[in-house]
Amino acid sequence: MTKEKTIYATGRRKTAIARIWLTEGTGNITVNNKPLEAVFTTLSLQNLALKPLNLLNLLKKVDAKIYTKGGGIHGQAGAVSLAIARILVEKDAENRPELKAAGLLTRDARMKERKKAGQPGARKQHQFSKR
Repeated sequence: MTKEKTIYATGRRKTAIARIWLTEGTGNITVNNKPLEAVFTTLSLQNLALKPLNLLNLLKKVDAKIYTKGGGIHGQAGAVSLAIARILVEKDAENRPELKAAGLLTRDARMKERKKAGQPGARKQHQFSKR
């Protein structure tokens, strides 16, 4: 396809980042230059990553080139889902209400809390001694 029809977006979840280029096509989806099934091995992860496309029945109408890094595979699947939803809204604003109702346009900002100085963990503290 031509470069004008290619749309780019970024999605994040926890510490995972997904960068996606979406073009019109036949449903060819690659993740880190591998087939989708090689990276997201379970059906539930594949469904999570492609939920926006399944919701709008666009799975066989677009090609996606996806690059992910950081986090685990579940976080990466969530990041891919957010990025695809953002692309679909950018492509056609009429998709926004349906994607918003499904909760696909909200970034999941939950992250691991950092360890604080002088403590053994993020919230754990040294045992208190009264005497």
